[in-house]
Amino acid sequence: MANITASEVNKLRQMTGAGMMDCKQALVESDGDFEKAIDYLRKKGQKVANKRADKEANEGIVLASTNDAHTFGIVARINCETDFVAKNAEFVELANTFQAKALQAQIMSKEEALKMDINGRNLEENLTELIGKTGEKMELSGYEAIEAPVVAAYNHMGNRLATLVAFNKTVENGPELAREIAMQVAAMNPVAVDANSVDQATIQRELEIGMEQARAEGKAENMLEKIAQGKLNKFFKDSTLLNQEFIRDSKKTVAQYLTGFDKDLTVKTFRRLQLGE
Repeated sequence: MANITASEVNKLRQMTGAGMMDCKQALVESDGDFEKAIDYLRKKGQKVANKRADKEANEGIVLASTNDAHTFGIVARINCETDFVAKNAEFVELANTFQAKALQAQIMSKEEALKMDINGRNLEENLTELIGKTGEKMELSGYEAIEAPVVAAYNHMGNRLATLVAFNKTVENGPELAREIAMQVAAMNPVAVDANSVDQATIQRELEIGMEQARAEGKAENMLEKIAQGKLNKFFKDSTLLNQEFIRDSKKTVAQYLTGFDKDLTVKTFRRLQLGE
């Protein structure tokens, strides 16, 4: 059995909003595994706050951008340890230079990005030089690229969160429309484009949690599966992009909003990076 410390209990409490004793019990039952502890709390009917990413504050900068044709976009996250260094002029300049060069070269992967030439050295070498000056760990912790008929980027204030959204086809004012959906992705943090895009492991997990929640509420055993399916459908509605309420018009889903412009228009894919995950 894991030795559960007070700091671990407090960390889970900060992550979930659950009571201290409930958090301690969840960690004990889960042998110290935080993800399993969160699931344990949910199964016991606890209302868990949506703070499931790493709670250790990772600082740095997140940037998203597209080419002029809005057919290719990248989003990158470069981490450092403190907000002070994240605002350092050399760090910001390196991040912006890297972003511009990666976009121009249409770099598709993190591995390619790390090897890309910046002022005669690759990104890793540039970061190593800055590490020597600041004394802080730095790394390219996230990099995503999308190529599609229409791609739009959204950078949230403070450059701590950025998103990309790709459409399946071109439409009038496509980049502006796609940027609206990129803002939706930033605000609502969907897990997938639609229900068909949710991986089977997540679906099974939600069904299991739904059944345990219903059981904890005293529902009849022969009703548990039906209740869990209903909870799963709500999960799809709340957590998949096309099924979410559109933030600018709650009377429509994102899918309904898009088909109002073109009956065949949909989101092909999206990417979302933020500090702290």
